[in-house]
This record gives sequence, C-alpha cells and structure tokens, in this order.
Amino acid sequence: MPANETTELTVRWELSRQADGATTLALTGELDAISTALIWERIEQELALAKATALKVDATGLSSCDSAGLALLYSLSSGSMTPGAKVDLTGLSPDLDHLFRSFSNDDYEALQEHEPDCSFWINDVGAAVSTWLRDLREQLEFIGEVTIAVAVGLMRPRRMRWKEVLRVFETAGVNALPIVCLLTFLIGMVIAFESAQPLEKLGAQIFVAQLLGLTITRELGPVMAAIMLAGRSGSAFAAELGTMKVNEELNALQTMGLSPVQFLVVQRVVAGLLLTPILTVFAMYAGLLGGIPVLLGLGFPLRMVLEQIQHGLHFGDLAQGLCKSVIFGGIVASVSCLRGLQTGEGPRAVGESTTRSVVSSILLIILADAVFAAVTYVLKA
Repeated sequence: MPANETTELTVRWELSRQADGATTLALTGELDAISTALIWERIEQELALAKATALKVDATGLSSCDSAGLALLYSLSSGSMTPGAKVDLTGLSPDLDHLFRSFSNDDYEALQEHEPDCSFWINDVGAAVSTWLRDLREQLEFIGEVTIAVAVGLMRPRRMRWKEVLRVFETAGVNALPIVCLLTFLIGMVIAFESAQPLEKLGAQIFVAQLLGLTITRELGPVMAAIMLAGRSGSAFAAELGTMKVNEELNALQTMGLSPVQFLVVQRVVAGLLLTPILTVFAMYAGLLGGIPVLLGLGFPLRMVLEQIQHGLHFGDLAQGLCKSVIFGGIVASVSCLRGLQTGEGPRAVGESTTRSVVSSILLIILADAVFAAVTYVLKA
C-alpha cells in the first residue's frame, strides 16, 4: 500500500500485505499527539481490512514519539488492532525503546478517553479497607525483616556496609544541617514573638524563655528535624530505590542471591537512627538562638535569659526529645525505603512512591508524637 501523502501530518505509514497474510506496517516521522489522534482510526481500519495473520511494525523511521505515540505503539504491539495475529515491533531507537519498555497498561488506560465508572460506595469502602489492610500487612512484614537485618548487622559488624552508612549520613544528615537550623531558628523567633504578647498582660514576659526551651526541646526540635528529614532525605531514599526497582536492579540483586533489604535498606535505616538525634540537637540550639534576640529586644539581659532557660529545662526534657528523634528517624528511613521498594511500573511510579513516602512519614511522625505525649503525660501524672 503506498505511503500516505498527507501534508498536515508529521508521520507517514506504509502498509504492505503478503499472500500468506503477513503484514508490515512501516512508520516514519514524528508521532506526536496531533498526528497520532489523526492516524489512529485510519491505521485501525486498514489493519481490519488487511486481516493480517502476522504483523510486523517497523519503527526504524520514527525520529520522535510522545506519550500518545507510545500509546499507539502499545496498542499495536498488544494485538488489540489485529486479534489473533502475532505482532513484532522492531526498529525503535535506544531512547524510544527505553520509553516504550517503561510504558505500562496503566499509562495506556490513563490516555484513553472514557467516562469514569460509577461504583457503589460500599464497593469503594471495601476496596479502600482491603488496600489499607494489605499495606499494613506489608509494613509489618517489612518492619520485622528490617529489625532482624539491623540486629544481625549490629551483632556482626563486618556484614554491615559502613562506608554506605557514612555516605548516607553525610548526604542525609550533614548536608541537611543548614536548612534544619535555619527553619528551627525562625520557628524559635516566631514562638518568642507570639508568646510575648499574651504573657505581657500577665507581667510574665520573662517566662517566654522557659516556654521556648520546653517547646523546642520536647516537641518542635525533634518533630521539625524529622519532618525536614522526611521531605529532604526520605524522598531521596524512596526515589533511589524506586528508580532501581523500575530499572530492574533489585531483581538483579535477588538473582545474585543478595537481599535488597540487607544490601540497601539496612544502611539507610541505621544512618537514619544515628543522624536524627544529632540533627535534633542542632535544631534545639538553633531554636533557642532564634528566641534569644527577641528576649534581648524586650529588655532582658542575656544572663537572665540563659538562667531562665537553664532553670526551666531538665535532663528529662532533653532525654525525651532525643528519644523521640530516634523513633522518628527509624520511621522516616524505614517508611521511605518501603515506599521505594513498593514502586510499580510506568514513568509515574517513582513520583507516586516519593509522594507516598513523604506523606506517610509525616503522618506517622505526628501519630508517634501524639502517642509519646499521651504516654509521658500518664507516667508523670
């Protein structure tokens, strides 16, 4: 069949059929959203008339292809246009072949125009509960596997990849110090400003120092350090492992007899447990330094401010904040790695895993902080 000479299109195709029913579809040019929409039905009609027993799609002449073009190639290769015929897609350039291999059925369905199905609300609730329970089971299994792996690594230090732990410690901890200190410094300043106004009515502005010290050491120091760790480093953990999952590097590790948890996750969890308390200590100091200039501006001497902070704080307050930070660090590192290992297929999978890791980490941090606050209140009562 001669090539179409439509001047508006950026792509051309040529369909040739042999006597035995073997058909060849040669594509040349650029498959963009406009040209794909115009030629899709025409190619489908011509293939239906050809009644091919075998279809060879020659994409040697394709110079570029967007998501709509990938959907057309996916439809051709899946045999939806030629039921019962064997389809062979050849000639894709290395870049286009990489994009095509990462294209999934979910991406194909997302690009199709269709009316969303309206399901009964009971079915939606049941599906949501089932998904939540399945995810909870995976989290519990993952926590058990990571706990055993960390214990084995600590009891047998030679099996631990300490160079990788130091690398993660540097990238996730040392490099995060500036932003963590800046954030808590500003938060300490805001707390001092906001608390000074109501306490002024009571003539107790000096107690702003004690309020600042207790708030920063018990709550905001460990919480803000953990949230920044989740947004900055936890997302990086999920993206790294998710990319490795999409590129089938995790499958390669399992083929070589290496456990992804032991080889990749344990080092990040250990680094998270070690670096979060250090980040928290710097966050506490930065928060206190942020409130001190406000108190100096209110007319209180520096010595009085420091004495008030020292008088209001106890070792138990510092220990409480550090214990929280260890728990938060384990939550961020483990949840982020789990979301990375749960990455699906397709170009959007890594982004979805990264988003899920940040949201889940922050939610569990606040939940753990609420449980910690309730338990400490009951114990002190």
